[in-house]
Amino acid sequence: MSNEILDFIKEAVRLSRENVISGDGGPFGAVIVKEGKIIASGTNKVTSKNDPTAHAEIEAVRSACSSLNTFNLSGCEIYSSCEPCPMCLSAIYWARLDKIYFANTKNDAAEINFDDNFIYEEISKPLHKRKIPILKIDHDDAKKVFEEWIKKEERINY
Repeated sequence: MSNEILDFIKEAVRLSRENVISGDGGPFGAVIVKEGKIIASGTNKVTSKNDPTAHAEIEAVRSACSSLNTFNLSGCEIYSSCEPCPMCLSAIYWARLDKIYFANTKNDAAEINFDDNFIYEEISKPLHKRKIPILKIDHDDAKKVFEEWIKKEERINY
């Protein structure tokens, strides 16, 4: 493993420790790197922002997209103090990051009461067997909006 990779992981871990000390959120930090330089960072701000989506990786993705003025982070890598949760992993895929590096595992996180296993289990269940009821409502106009979107020539695909 290169010294550069270790340096970026060390920075993500440093941010996670700083976040624990500041009390701004959970023990998680992340940095996004492009062409060997950190372009964005994030720490967990769930409790300080009262936002359950304010995980370190999400905060870093938002910052990187803002800095680069794009929704596509191809050519970038993310370094996280912990294995991304299902939400963060999804955001990383949507942002099209090239690679994920992490330090602590999801099992390490579960040991300190950050257990996302129930989400992985829920995702694999049929809709009617999930803990939160999920109901499909038929609505013709909803389908029409999708049809309008696909016909729109000047749309920006993502």
